[in-house]
Amino acid sequence: MAEEAQLSALVAAAVAAGITVATAESLTAGMVAAELARAPGASGMLQGGVVAYQNSVKAQLLGVPADLLDSRGAVDPDVACAMALGACRAAGARVGISTTGVAGPEPHQGKDVGHVYIGVALDGEAQPYEYHFAGDREMIRLQATQEAISLLEQVVKAAGEQKL
Repeated sequence: MAEEAQLSALVAAAVAAGITVATAESLTAGMVAAELARAPGASGMLQGGVVAYQNSVKAQLLGVPADLLDSRGAVDPDVACAMALGACRAAGARVGISTTGVAGPEPHQGKDVGHVYIGVALDGEAQPYEYHFAGDREMIRLQATQEAISLLEQVVKAAGEQKL
């Protein structure tokens, strides 16, 4: 996926900016955390992650409101934000990255295959990002992982610029 030099630079910049990271992954089932952990020194920023494939785990471990999950389903921008914030709380991290979406092969809860939300939380505030990826199940999961890493790079860059 990401080149090792890119990941190493991301980890170094996060450590320099005082950024700690936690993940909350449904669609990607741990791929984002695993990708970050490939970089030497990742333990300086990666606090941990929760694979929350089932809604019950999203609610119990990440604190996603059950009524939100019941009314909108897991593939929702507010769910992505709640997951990212829950990852921060669970791991004591400044930044939370979450992934939720439909990898296929069939649509799920009225959402098309490839419909993905990535939540990014920083210091208690969260923002959702919506994507419509194409490809098979594995391609959708890979694209979501790459976008999550890209969003994390943007957060780290912005945080590093604020420290100057």
